[in-house]
Amino acid sequence: MGKNEFLTPKAIANRIKAKGLQKLRWYCQMCQKQCRDENGFKCHCMSEGHQRQMQIFGQNPHRIVEGYSEEFEHLFLEHMKRSHRFSRVAATVVYNEYISDRHHVHMNSTEWATLTDFVKYLGRTGKCKVEETPKGWFITYIDRDSETLFKERMKNKRIKADMVDEERQEKEIRRQIEKAEMLMPPASAGSDQELQAEPPRELKLEDGLKVGFSLGSSTKPPVTKDKKEASRVVFDEAEDERNEERNPGGNLKRKIDSEERKGGKSTLEELMKEEEKKKEKINRKDYWLHEGIVVKVMSKALAEKGYYKQKGVVLKVIDKYVGEIEMLESKHVLRVDQAELETVIPQIGGLVKIVNGAYRGSIARLLGVDTDHFCAKVQIEKGAYDGRVLKAVEYEDICKIAQ
Repeated sequence: MGKNEFLTPKAIANRIKAKGLQKLRWYCQMCQKQCRDENGFKCHCMSEGHQRQMQIFGQNPHRIVEGYSEEFEHLFLEHMKRSHRFSRVAATVVYNEYISDRHHVHMNSTEWATLTDFVKYLGRTGKCKVEETPKGWFITYIDRDSETLFKERMKNKRIKADMVDEERQEKEIRRQIEKAEMLMPPASAGSDQELQAEPPRELKLEDGLKVGFSLGSSTKPPVTKDKKEASRVVFDEAEDERNEERNPGGNLKRKIDSEERKGGKSTLEELMKEEEKKKEKINRKDYWLHEGIVVKVMSKALAEKGYYKQKGVVLKVIDKYVGEIEMLESKHVLRVDQAELETVIPQIGGLVKIVNGAYRGSIARLLGVDTDHFCAKVQIEKGAYDGRVLKAVEYEDICKIAQ
């Protein structure tokens, strides 16, 4: 039996040693060979097979490095897609899981010298959402799968259809209320008609006595004003109850007026508040960037370049969270994550876009600013809610529109 055959103790020991990860500096990517020490790596580099591989590398080094970089990036993102598709995870955790396979593409054969450079590259290209924290770099996979995008488009389409139905229903309620107001006679007119009732007629008898009577009136003695008003209220309430039994859902305006006379909140106000809550829940998102708004760059990493607290216009929104910003002063174009941007409030009278909340996407005019509560008063000018005044909109939900 040979010295290092398959089942010899030496061969088994060698396989056990080669099973685990070794040092990266003693790995040859061209030959896909891992050496256990510096002497072994030196002997490998002097071998004939390695020399032939290096001659191939010397013919087109850029293309080979580029190929290894593409393969490393593809395998890294595939691992993220399988293991951490919807979670925010530390970059070192993902990298340690990736290199657990000893036949992976090693980073020293790619164009990135360190994991930090690779993570920054993923953030610049919009393939992952990258965050730098005191605990290190954290990344979130951005799913660009066609099926996922299709589902998201269908979800947005359903949300828009629901909003259109809600707006149509609200307009129909307003129209019915306006129609009811036009058809109902005012209260003062009713009292005038009662006062202008036909006066009682007198019948003269032969003995000189006078008997008074009025058409349609009862033979009961006249009542005082207080008693008359009390009886009117009682009979009105009874009539309302009978109408409600015959036609449930009707007399909406009459109920609203009675509740307003009692000093309580009207049913219409409660309905409108419920609709506001529904729209707020549907339209409140964790992303707010829109094209054509003016934003302020708050990234301290860009302070050395002179972009810190400088304003720019959003030209394009990439994957909802990354904006392509054209700086107003230098006209340079940057790609910045929305976490490093801030909304801009114009002067009173200027146009703003509502970037988040119930009226997301509407264009409004700034009427006033409440600096104590960090909110603003705006009036919607364009959209389905034209003319509506919003008294307290947070600064983060509105942004100046580029002229």
